[in-house]
Amino acid sequence: MPVPLLYESHSHTTLCKHAQGTVSDYAAAAERRGLKGLIVTCHCPLPDGISSEVRMAPDQFDTYVDLVAAAREAYAGRVDVRLGLESDFFPGIEPWLEKLHARNPLHHVLGSVHMQIFHYRQKYWTGDPFAYQQTYFQHLAEAAETRLFDTLAHPDLVKNEDPSAWQFDRIRPFIERALDRIAATGVAMELNTSGLLKSLPEMNPGRSILELMRARGIPVVLGADAHRPERVGDRYAGAMRILQSVGYRDIHLFLERKRQTVSIADALVSLGESPGTA
Repeated sequence: MPVPLLYESHSHTTLCKHAQGTVSDYAAAAERRGLKGLIVTCHCPLPDGISSEVRMAPDQFDTYVDLVAAAREAYAGRVDVRLGLESDFFPGIEPWLEKLHARNPLHHVLGSVHMQIFHYRQKYWTGDPFAYQQTYFQHLAEAAETRLFDTLAHPDLVKNEDPSAWQFDRIRPFIERALDRIAATGVAMELNTSGLLKSLPEMNPGRSILELMRARGIPVVLGADAHRPERVGDRYAGAMRILQSVGYRDIHLFLERKRQTVSIADALVSLGESPGTA
């Protein structure tokens, strides 16, 4: 019987208004997938009603903490359920996030640049998709440099904003500059399997960016970005095969906001897969 090693490090709750199922449903899915744990990382509350239609309200944060605590108790000894958060970054939000992250002990804080939300588009969209892509990667680097986050989530999400405008060779120099800055901080980056379900169907980030990350020694955290229980741990084996193919030998997860290392070979075996490279 394989020994569970992996965690789902990116999952949501119904408080975000666009996810389904209870936290216990997600924990049950983690158990079925052969995962050791579940880190719940629902979309953080933001001030002034910013994108309130897709996240919990500020006065629901304590409810969120209680939901995760209840599932942790219910699944004790079966699935290690932990409290995390997916927090939005844009310049100026840092004081709000500093206070929010200090309210309760968190295990994993994802930093996201959600360029599709109205507030962000209103401030930064100029009608030029290429300029928007540059702004996105600039903000991704700034997010790492705040040291507010453990991992940068879905770090090429902007390619889904306008897939027809995504030309990797053109944006590559801006990505490389951002990755140099991110590497200097030690912040991890996510390989998010939900990208396969988006308008440009490949994981976030794609292979070309993963190669650039590997060259800079940037650690990678797996996440399925589960908004439904059945997506917990989804396509993890395939994600790890991709990572092996670009030279990664380890993946990472965060507990108590401290980075833990798991060999990809061992992680694959824990899922009942062959440890060798594809």
